[in-house]
Amino acid sequence: MYSKKPKGATQFSYTRYPWILCVDLIIYLAVMFLIREVYFSQFNFIANGLFWSLTTLIVATILMRIRGISWKELGLCKPENYKKTLFATAFIFAFTIISIVIFQTLKEQLGLQTAADMSNQKATSKFGNLSGNWPLFFSIIPFIWVQSMLEELLDRGFMLNWIERALGSYWIATLIAVILQACIFGFRHSYDISDRSITVGLIGLAMGIGYVCFGRNLWPLIIAHCLLNTISMLDRV
Repeated sequence: MYSKKPKGATQFSYTRYPWILCVDLIIYLAVMFLIREVYFSQFNFIANGLFWSLTTLIVATILMRIRGISWKELGLCKPENYKKTLFATAFIFAFTIISIVIFQTLKEQLGLQTAADMSNQKATSKFGNLSGNWPLFFSIIPFIWVQSMLEELLDRGFMLNWIERALGSYWIATLIAVILQACIFGFRHSYDISDRSITVGLIGLAMGIGYVCFGRNLWPLIIAHCLLNTISMLDRV
């Protein structure tokens, strides 16, 4: 997976010392969750969200630098094949939508109960009243895209790879890493088992599968994530 180490990077044996990556993950997850306890009331939710993600990104980048890994090696690089990239983006986008529809259908038919979901009220307080407010939409959507990109870097680029490497080089490690990062991704968005956390978890699962199946390039995930969040915001206008 990591074909080439940056010039001057520290040489490190992941197979001999997988527990070191577990330590990295503990540090990373601790920062990811604890930083959310810091909230600057003078700024809106989007600004605070970007602060949380950028802080976590700095920690991830430091850990990567220590281990001799670059973001390029994790998939933040120019796609080798643009047609494949477009196909991967379309697949991830469609697979995500289908997964969410199947979940909602099963929930209704089986009468499944989840935690009370106040996402609509929370969205209003987080983003302001978007109903019919196109100027507000266009003013915040670039920041939504930046946040979408940061989530792909952190959850698929860093977390999935670190979990996978910590567990070993077998296919089961990849499977566990894809599922576990999706669970963490979903839980982090609402801290409960609600429609929102499950839906976000399904998005993380689709992104993780797409990442592993389509050459581990982050751009299809970033583009698909931006499209999904754009549609979600448009639904509120």
